[in-house]
Amino acid sequence: MAGLDARVQVFGRLLRLASVTRMSEERLASAGGRGIGHNPVTDLLLGAVARGVTVTDGTAAGQVGLRPVRTYRPTGVAGTLPLVVVFHGGGWVLGSLDQSDWLCSTVAVQLGAVVVSVDYRLAPADRWPAAAEDCYAATVDLAARAGELGADADRLAVMGDSAGGNLAAVVSLMARDRGGPAIAFQGLLYPATDLTMASASIAENADAPILTRADMLAFRAHYLGGADPVEPYASPLLAADHSGLPPALVQVAEHDPLRDDGRRYAEVLRAAGVPVRLTEYVGMPHGYLSFPRLCRSAPQAVAELVTELRTALAARPAAA
Repeated sequence: MAGLDARVQVFGRLLRLASVTRMSEERLASAGGRGIGHNPVTDLLLGAVARGVTVTDGTAAGQVGLRPVRTYRPTGVAGTLPLVVVFHGGGWVLGSLDQSDWLCSTVAVQLGAVVVSVDYRLAPADRWPAAAEDCYAATVDLAARAGELGADADRLAVMGDSAGGNLAAVVSLMARDRGGPAIAFQGLLYPATDLTMASASIAENADAPILTRADMLAFRAHYLGGADPVEPYASPLLAADHSGLPPALVQVAEHDPLRDDGRRYAEVLRAAGVPVRLTEYVGMPHGYLSFPRLCRSAPQAVAELVTELRTALAARPAAA
């Protein structure tokens, strides 16, 4: 693929050996949510925890019972900070808190915010809408307990990558529809927004590294388990109304089957009067923020994300 780093192409081909298409439901059940941990190899690929941050594991409410969460707070920063709730990627089937350590800790330090990553239930053990409902319940709970975290619930953002971007968009819809906490910003990083798979980029990048069309079909089948993909809390692009949603940053990658999911979602948000910034990272594959040492645009993409978060979550002057 033109413009795609050779290292990324090789790495993507190696990932095919552990493709979701090769995994049975039993294997997925044992692999889903398994922690990656940190060592020189994983830190080389996925990035290490940023310096200058305190990391604490805890829990937040899920739809049923409590869910693990991980909180990142910059050290030496006093006062009440913005609150950013994060949902990891992994096709709603794979992924864990560990994989987002670099992104979450980097945002916490660069933004000066309390960042909380949510470990939601995964398919196929828990199919749609379990992940979405867990993420919404956790966001409601964390906003209600923001004071305990040294955070300001009035400066609340959600963000996520890939399936996590889908969940951030869905949580924003749920909060609007259900009278939930006021979300000031949604950071949607190469999000899946249309599970009917109608985006032209899916065919264009069907054999792309990192994520293929076959992977997407497998992830969707495990997640939906026969549920209708037109449901708006599965496919936020297909919601009947996008007005009143939070301002958004939508980042997409050139060599990504999901590229047009992000483009199309930015279009419907703009049409509904929602402020949107859409950025396409040329030469990048799906998941470039998960591989900051391999993907040259990752630092720029994080800087853009932090800039947009800072603007959206700036403290408002007190009324006279």
